[in-house]
Amino acid sequence: MPDKTVESVRSAPHRPTRKRGGDGRPRIAAESGFIEDLHILDEHGRVDDALDPNLDPADLMRIHRAMVLTRRFDIRMINMQRQGKMGTFAPGYGQEATQIGQVFPLTERDWYAPSYRSFGAQIWRGWPMTRLLLLWDGFFEGFPPPPEVNDFPFSIVIGSHVLPAVGTAMGMKYRGEDTVMVTNFGDGALSQGAVSEALNFAAVNAAPVIFICENNGWAISTPTEKQCAHEVLALRGPGFGVPAIRVDGNDVLAMIVATRRAVERARTGEGPTFIEAVTYRMGVHTTADNPKVYRDEAEVEQWKAKCPIARFERYLADRGILDAAGAEGVAEECEQEVLEARTQFYEQAVRQPREIFDYVFGELTPTLEAQKREYLAKLDRKGIE
Repeated sequence: MPDKTVESVRSAPHRPTRKRGGDGRPRIAAESGFIEDLHILDEHGRVDDALDPNLDPADLMRIHRAMVLTRRFDIRMINMQRQGKMGTFAPGYGQEATQIGQVFPLTERDWYAPSYRSFGAQIWRGWPMTRLLLLWDGFFEGFPPPPEVNDFPFSIVIGSHVLPAVGTAMGMKYRGEDTVMVTNFGDGALSQGAVSEALNFAAVNAAPVIFICENNGWAISTPTEKQCAHEVLALRGPGFGVPAIRVDGNDVLAMIVATRRAVERARTGEGPTFIEAVTYRMGVHTTADNPKVYRDEAEVEQWKAKCPIARFERYLADRGILDAAGAEGVAEECEQEVLEARTQFYEQAVRQPREIFDYVFGELTPTLEAQKREYLAKLDRKGIE
């Protein structure tokens, strides 16, 4: 590997050196082992004009609204869970830029294979919030992707969805399609063998797939430095022959630029890309977790200053696209949209406890038949319909 020091986004958030192509755009690192750190929008909302993708104001407002909606939805779900009105789920508070940035460059024809912390990306892709509420409260109606949405159901088993995502991408290539697959996973998934197998298959077969590793610093209660010998997770890519780039995951513009370039590579037959999005899990791993047991709150406070929404709003204000009153109006609109989804969810979330055995097997085994009789008898004694 070349003698190049790869700095951490956490320790050096404004790396000045960037590798560029002949067109001036950031270039995804080749298999040499050089890993670029890409930053466009710093935590104060200051932009690198040379790298700013200069998106249309209408697109910028859509992106901002999607990020705000993601956070409002997340907060509302936490409140519902604490009230006993929602099941255990994995919040994505603080990772809104990573979520929206990774799906913004995709078309409706492209495919997306999410992990379980992907609310914002799923909503952007066309999942109604009501469906996601049903999903996390245990209703099977919420699990299948909506019609005409080319998404996988999200994966609970860590890293298990990445191999099928590569297989789907290989199928796209075999059929001569120009569609691509994006799949995301956390830093903890890199310790799963299936993810390594997926990287290898994708590299060997030049599969049109983009791997998004959302490095939020914690694999449940295990910090990155105790899970991986090298803190730059993007180095896993070149090890398999997959070009890689490291991105400030709280910078939505950098996420869009990196993912867009990776999508272009995949769509034109250049194969897979590995993107490490360095972000931070501001809240709990799941609502069954208490991070105060294993995490210093001072670390959380440091990352609050790097809020992806706040920095993007400063950028929009500097461009004259959004002022404080406008931002407050967007937040209120998003809150109302979430509340409407919650109302629809309550209307649809009608539990059918007597159906619990009906969708296990086509024909129940004698043991399950006995369990079903015992279970139904218990419901009868309690007067539960």
